[in-house]
This record gives sequence, structure tokens and C-alpha cells, in this order.
Amino acid sequence: MKTTTVISAALMLGASLLAHGQAQARDLTVVSWGGTYQDAQREIYFKPFAASAAKPLLDESWDGGIGVLQAKVKAGNPNWDVVNVESADLAVGCADGVFEKLDWDKLGGKDKYLPAAVSDCGIGANVWSTAIAYDGAKLADGPKSWADFWDIKKIPGKRGLRKGAQYNLEFALMADGVKNEEIYDVLSTPEGVDRAFKKLDELKSSIVWWESGAQPLQLLASGEVAMSTAYNGRITGINRTEKRNFKVVWPGSIYGIDSWAILKGAGNKDAGMDFIAFASKAENQVKLPQFVAYGLPNKEAANMVPADLKSDLPTDAANMKEAMPINTDFWIDNGEALTQRFNAWLAQ
Repeated sequence: MKTTTVISAALMLGASLLAHGQAQARDLTVVSWGGTYQDAQREIYFKPFAASAAKPLLDESWDGGIGVLQAKVKAGNPNWDVVNVESADLAVGCADGVFEKLDWDKLGGKDKYLPAAVSDCGIGANVWSTAIAYDGAKLADGPKSWADFWDIKKIPGKRGLRKGAQYNLEFALMADGVKNEEIYDVLSTPEGVDRAFKKLDELKSSIVWWESGAQPLQLLASGEVAMSTAYNGRITGINRTEKRNFKVVWPGSIYGIDSWAILKGAGNKDAGMDFIAFASKAENQVKLPQFVAYGLPNKEAANMVPADLKSDLPTDAANMKEAMPINTDFWIDNGEALTQRFNAWLAQ
């Protein structure tokens, strides 16, 4: 369910704005992924920015999908301003005119950030991983690889996977013995796609599908699944807040960068740009790992992270060793066809 939070900078703000003829029809609206990640953003970005700007900030959550954003922009006068988006959606949306171009002078220049975090329409907000997760309180000897994830006899129980072609086709090929560096070469052939779906067939009857980032945590906590894909920051977050013993399996994880972007025609475009600049400052971004274990695209901020927090981040050298990046270009070129095939496969 979509959550909405209004942060008021001052009790008399509305009356003051009206008195000066500056009232806007809608408050700045920032949209992110919910859960512990958005809770963290609220504390380190949303509330401080609203206070510094002396204007309210409305934050909402979503589950992703470029179609949602395309529909809002097409309808005109979108009710969202700034959105946290995945890399493939950013690239497609930038090419299709869904997003405004960013003012990089306000952001301090592109060289301050990881190269993969820089785009005409977006700037990296965090580096995150999709990985195998399991409950260490229930499994003393958990999975070590995607082959283990697929091995129902070795570790009985249901498996949780995010509903969609992306990630699952890569994971299926890993489980079938394809090396990380060869995944997209194999998946670029019809035979490779067939191979991935054949591997998914083996697991299909044991899969519990999830769509929002909070669901795999619930599935693990209830014992409905023995293991699941999950976002690494969610796992570390619930371990900290609820003293869980959920484990992240870093080998075979896939990492990506989420970015801030401004919807084309957004009513609060300028305020949105100011917010993105605020959230991208090293002194603000460095606070994120204290709340949720995501890597930082601002290079100065990444260097400022305390050593005791770095080991939980996808960008830690040990965690990156057997991980791989999502290939955004591959999914831009092949995403529609593979999604159609996945949906057909799912319906069989």
C-alpha cells in the first residue's frame, strides 16, 4: 500500500505563503521505495531539506515500473516531482522524454560521483544489491550459491523470487553453471534464453513470488520460504531494528544504482533540483549507511563511511568480489521481449 507522509517546516507556513502570494497548488513530492530505506531518507534528507527550505515536503512510495511514470507524464501535470528510479527505467525514461535534464552545476560536477551514477536525467542515490537471503536462526548451514538456491533436496523449502524476468534469468543461468562474466553473452542468444527458462522450470513449483521490497522479509520471518532474493539494505536494516539473524549471500549477487530523477513537466521542478542537490552532498549522503546498508555514489561520501559499516555495503571489496553489475543496456534492448515471454511462462 502506498504510504504518504507530510513534513511541515512550520505551523504557520501555509498562512505565511498565502499572505505573500507564494502558495503553490501542490507541495514538493518525492517518491522512493518505502521500508527502512525510505525511513532513512526521511530522517537524513526529507525532514532536514523541508526545514532548510521552510517548505513542506510530501513523500510517497512506489514499487517501480517505467509505465507508471510514462502515464503520469503523458497525462500532464504529474502529481510526483522527484522519483527514485532503477537504472534501466532511468535510461529508457531519459531517451523517451519522461524526465527533465538535471543541472549538473548545482550538483558540483559529474566527476564527484561514480561514473555509473551519472546521467543527463539522473544522479545516483545509492548502490544496492539483489542477493540470496535466509534466516540464520532457521538454517544453520545456509546456501552458498545459486546452485544451492535451486537444490530443493539439499535445503528443502519454498524459494522467494521477485516477479519479473530481470535478475531471475541471470540467477537461473548462474544456477546452471554459467560464469558471471558470460551471463549476458549467453542470455543474448535464443538458446541462452531457452536455457534460463528451462532452469526456472525446475524451480517453478517451489517459487513464492514477491513484488515489494518488504515482502521477502515477511516470507523469511514467517518461514513460508527457506530463502529468497532480497535487497541487501532491507536485510541489514531488519537485523538492526528487529535483532534478526538474516544472512546475505554475496557471491552471485547483482548490484545496481538507483537514481534521483525529476518527472517532465513537474510543477516543482526547481525545488526538486534543490532537493536532489541537498541529498547528493557528501555530508548528507554519508549518513545513509548508519540507517541502511547501501553504497554511496558520491565518492567523497563513500570515503567517509566508518570502517565498521563498510563491510555491510555492496561496494565493500570483499562483497564485490563475486558479484556482478546489472547490464542496463541489455535490458533496455531486450526487456520488453523477455518480459512478455516471462509473463507467458508464468501463466502456463
